[in-house]
Amino acid sequence: MKKKVLKELLNTGLYLLGVLVLTWLLITYVIQRTEVDGSSMEPTLSSGDNLFVDKISYRFRDPERFDIIVFPFRYKENTYYIKRIIGLPGETVQIHKDGSIYIDGKLLTESYGKEVIRPENIGRAAEEIKLGEDEYFVMGDNRNNSSDSRTEAVGNIHRKDIIGRAWMRIWPMSQFGILKHQ
Repeated sequence: MKKKVLKELLNTGLYLLGVLVLTWLLITYVIQRTEVDGSSMEPTLSSGDNLFVDKISYRFRDPERFDIIVFPFRYKENTYYIKRIIGLPGETVQIHKDGSIYIDGKLLTESYGKEVIRPENIGRAAEEIKLGEDEYFVMGDNRNNSSDSRTEAVGNIHRKDIIGRAWMRIWPMSQFGILKHQ
């Protein structure tokens, strides 16, 4: 009887260890939950939205124009930005005075940033920005209220700094009466 109980405890312990290791691997290498804080991606994403970030697909393919990505803000620890890719490696990005975005001299056709970019928000993109072979130019969808590649503080995003792409939005937990724990 004692052997049977010990065997059952050992099996249960190994099972729980396996579940913990699998959970750690998933969180570390495959998927991560993050919460949107701020209005820079409105109307696509709102403050309080919860997202699953796909951390594995960019190991097999390059990020694409209009993907929404997550990357660390270089001047504040444990702070991550969520922005949309506008410019790809090797391209030239410029925003004209009328707020139009040009990629390699051609007008960018898109439907995400619906507002006209005001002249005071063009930032460093008023001049042509040539992206390096591993650099991306990102912008928030709320173009006049976003700290993004148009500012020196954010600048161009290097491929190695991209954590992953926004994969799935989950409604804010507060809608279900669930409190935020952190």
